Amino acid sequence: MYLPTIRQLEYLVAVVDLRHFSQAAERCHVTQSTLSAGLAELENLLQAELVERTRRKVQPTPLGIEIADKARKVLAGARDITETATAAGQPLAGRMRLGVIPTIGPFVLPRVLGGLRKAYPDLKLYLYEGQTADVLDRLSRGDLEAAVIALPYDTGTLKTQTLGGDAFWVALPKDHPLAKKRTLKPSDLPPEELLMLEDGHCLRDHALAACALPVTRSAHGFASSSLYTLAEMVANGLGITFLPEIALSSGMINTKAIELRPLKTGGDPRQIALTWRASFRRDLDIAALAAYLRGRMAGLRVKRGVKRK
Repeated sequence: MYLPTIRQLEYLVAVVDLRHFSQAAERCHVTQSTLSAGLAELENLLQAELVERTRRKVQPTPLGIEIADKARKVLAGARDITETATAAGQPLAGRMRLGVIPTIGPFVLPRVLGGLRKAYPDLKLYLYEGQTADVLDRLSRGDLEAAVIALPYDTGTLKTQTLGGDAFWVALPKDHPLAKKRTLKPSDLPPEELLMLEDGHCLRDHALAACALPVTRSAHGFASSSLYTLAEMVANGLGITFLPEIALSSGMINTKAIELRPLKTGGDPRQIALTWRASFRRDLDIAALAAYLRGRMAGLRVKRGVKRK
């Protein structure tokens, strides 16, 4: 009796999840023809139709959905075997796939990856950037080993370890009346002038929550996917915005064109955190990565990149 292969099960799960052959092939890092052939071989092996194929869409059959649910458990067991074997060796050796969100990655990773490679030369680190919901979804289904996100955020059953705080600053046009103040409180801020990130960016939610502001439209109805764009709009006098400390200290934001004031909220700043699956067996890897990142985060303070006013 022949049994399905791990790859065939991966193909089925990807197709059921995404309902799209080319996207499923991209997730599995194979060509679409290879995925289609592997799925056809699985159907021949099981003597059952798992996916209905039409020109416009891919629709899993009820049996295909049921088998995909069982396949996820098999794939989780296979990952567990690999992770257990890897954990027996030295920490941070071999492949690790790390997710990161766009309001952290560009400002932190360039300053920490060089040292991480020197400290752990056998580590092969692959990075994936996406919004928090997407990153955590990939982490939960096993496409990533760990992720760097910002809290608070509902991580479900995932485990987390904080790496450091990331306070908010207010970015103002050079001639803005609020620039006369040394620090700003949430009550000082005119909501109608706020320029915000698009929905889906947790930094937007964190900033609004820190200021106890209702979900609001950005000034002029504009929302950006980039902190760089927001800073440039502030520099051109189009509104005010929130910028995280790690972005300011990175030197990647043109802080000379804007005024910056610390935001005093009375609460704790958002926290940068490492998160991973509770079932992940490479405890030494997580401990080593968390310790390294926490140590480097302590040096990423605004005093290094921004002159206090």
